[in-house]
Amino acid sequence: MPKILVTGADGFIGSHLTEMLLQKNFEVKALSQYNSFNYWGWLEDIPANNNLEIVSGDIRDSHFCKEITKNIDVIYHLAALIAIPYSYIAPDSYVDTNVKGTLNICQAAKENNVQRVIHTSTSEVYGTAKYVPIDEKHPKQAQSPYSASKIGADAMAMSFYNAFNLPVTIARPFNTYGPRQSARAIIPTIISQIASGKKQIKLGDLSPTRDFNFVKDTCAGFIALAQNDNTIGQEINIASNFEISMKDTLDLIKNIMKSEVEFVTENQRIRPQNSEVFRLWGDNTKIRELTGFNPKYSLQNGLTETINWFTKKENLFKYKTNIYNV
Repeated sequence: MPKILVTGADGFIGSHLTEMLLQKNFEVKALSQYNSFNYWGWLEDIPANNNLEIVSGDIRDSHFCKEITKNIDVIYHLAALIAIPYSYIAPDSYVDTNVKGTLNICQAAKENNVQRVIHTSTSEVYGTAKYVPIDEKHPKQAQSPYSASKIGADAMAMSFYNAFNLPVTIARPFNTYGPRQSARAIIPTIISQIASGKKQIKLGDLSPTRDFNFVKDTCAGFIALAQNDNTIGQEINIASNFEISMKDTLDLIKNIMKSEVEFVTENQRIRPQNSEVFRLWGDNTKIRELTGFNPKYSLQNGLTETINWFTKKENLFKYKTNIYNV
């Protein structure tokens, strides 16, 4: 079994991917961002496992990246700053982490002869759809400093494939949701506020559409990409090939939770006009043809599992529903 490094393992998707890899009996080195509290983020929720090694550090340090990638066969590179609103006020940090961090991981992988690198992109690089469904040939549009940094990170990773034959695959998940997701995203915002007893939900624009993917499907997509050599040197969507508006998503959650909650538009949650991505609908033909991967969860089933997690007191307690999470 190959030895695997997951960067960003302490985050939402990274912790689920780490858990899924352990369930498949892989040996996993999980990177958590260094802090003086020795706190491992969502990795704290994963039971102790003899195949799990947790390390703390920062991908912005090139020397550290060279050290943690020694004797590693496969890297899943998920570590990134991802909150779009925060990128409006702290764009430098996004370049440092997303672009420079990706450079450090790729350079370290090259020097340590890593066999596969799965670099995590985002559907935000496409911007508002010029055509649907969005395939991998769709133009990139930098509609926020975050998406610009991810376009740069994707290009950096692909340059190592073209220039140095580093076996890179660009995994481009569309809007992932599920247990442990930050309240900065719409689905956790809706669920956590309803679960905490709010009679009104504060939201931004509800007209944009998204292609939502349950986190277990996204992680299964990552693993499928790493296990197929045909994906090397490719940019590949992980998508459901289905779109739904924010408003319809709200209504679906209300129905599942049997809630009569009302929503209130809050100006600070609305993106600048030219920055809002109004339509995302991903084409998943490429990943299906290359790997045979198909998502298993319907939106209804994925939301139900997510709601069941959020409504447990010990989980809801971790969310500050009175604060706008940037």
